[in-house]
Amino acid sequence: MKRKPDLLWVLVIIFGLGVVTTGYTQSFWERQADAPVGIVDATPQQP
Repeated sequence: MKRKPDLLWVLVIIFGLGVVTTGYTQSFWERQADAPVGIVDATPQQP
């Protein structure tokens, strides 16, 4: 006898995917934010 997945398990899976996606996105944004700062600091100052 098969049961449909409980609403609790569906919410747990969605929450887990959200946590993984958020962590990946934050690390991606941090890598993207680090690059422009280094480029801006490396620009020569105009007299």
